[in-house]
Amino acid sequence: MGKKKVLVSACLLGRNCKYDGGNNYSEALVRYLKEKAVEVMEVCPEVEGGLPVPRVPVELVDGVAINRAGENVDACFRAGVKAVLDRIREEEITAAILQPRSPSCGVEQVYDGSFTGRLVPGEGMFARALRQAGIPVFDAAAFCGKGREDYVRHFEELIR
Repeated sequence: MGKKKVLVSACLLGRNCKYDGGNNYSEALVRYLKEKAVEVMEVCPEVEGGLPVPRVPVELVDGVAINRAGENVDACFRAGVKAVLDRIREEEITAAILQPRSPSCGVEQVYDGSFTGRLVPGEGMFARALRQAGIPVFDAAAFCGKGREDYVRHFEELIR
């Protein structure tokens, strides 16, 4: 049997695809994934949906992707989710490790839509779609610190 396939938010791997043109490179996560010898599939549903880099920040307002300028960019978000799901349809994806707080990839929390930095419990559009498709989703922050050993242990059980 080949390596287990894990989706990972592209920004965590160093790809400059964030709204501000930067990334969220996580050396600890990259090192962890190499140690576990999984096959990493890089994804950025926002870029795959046609949003530019850089772009105006987006938050979810009542489940709809709205940018700070008040523009509805929901169609791009949904197109990106569909594009990634279509691309991975024939793949055997074991799990996904996603960027925290993102309107696409947030697993446990997202910004509340007020553009004030306030977080609320919830998940991004892509994280929700993966979960609904039966793919376990994990918040990347758990792999970069202490205190989430049970969470990480669950991931490790999946990739065995």
